[in-house]
Amino acid sequence: MKKIAFSFIVFFLFGTLMFSCSIVPITGRSQLNLLPASQVMSMSFQQYDEFLKTHQLSTNGAQTIMVKRVGQRIQSAVENYFSQKGLSDQLKGYVWEFNLVESPEANAFCMPGGKVVVYSGLLPITNNEVGLSVVMGHEVAHAIAEHGNERMSQGMLTELGGMALSVALQEKPQQTQALWMTAFGVGSQVGVILPFSRLHESEADQLGLILMAMAGYNPQEALGFWERMAKMKAGQAPPEFLSSHPSDATRIANVKKWIPQAMKYYSR
Repeated sequence: MKKIAFSFIVFFLFGTLMFSCSIVPITGRSQLNLLPASQVMSMSFQQYDEFLKTHQLSTNGAQTIMVKRVGQRIQSAVENYFSQKGLSDQLKGYVWEFNLVESPEANAFCMPGGKVVVYSGLLPITNNEVGLSVVMGHEVAHAIAEHGNERMSQGMLTELGGMALSVALQEKPQQTQALWMTAFGVGSQVGVILPFSRLHESEADQLGLILMAMAGYNPQEALGFWERMAKMKAGQAPPEFLSSHPSDATRIANVKKWIPQAMKYYSR
């Protein structure tokens, strides 16, 4: 009886994994997403609203307009591409939003469902609108590639035994919240999650180049941004094997390799 029960569990888990696999747009990589997109976006929108309540929006009109303009151009590029490929259903539930907040940090993020924040401290490094498109293309790439869902799914399998999100929120709320924060780039963790995170960062770099190109920004100018970022971080970055991001040298080498592919999507 125990053997039959064990076999049933293995079969059930195998079936769940089989039917939860999806394909990342453009790159074609297979990924495991266990969570319904609607559930992920609901949590995302709630967290985004909480973030905006505790952070000051920029009062710099010109910079705010630039962030929204770049975001809207990338949004249009994403929607047009997905429509052409018959993938518009994958953007169902997206409520795009682009905000610039006052902060000295050189940072930006995009939550599932198209909720984007750029920190004002990043703008001196982006230097201009094209440099900003590098960052925003990269962050939007995380969202459309569903990296958060994939990382959360991996965490729920390894730490919560594949428990459904609704059950996990009730029975293990603190652990589930910690997984959520890690999955969507908040906090750090040394362990098995890091190689996946580096994979996601590299994939977002590759996709981001293509998205900025689709939006009419020259991807060749991405090199200048990443070189400025590397110079700004000189002496501060941790070793690559302990970092959730590729080393600057690895990232720049990869960007050089991917630019020819991105240029195929670029028209002035």
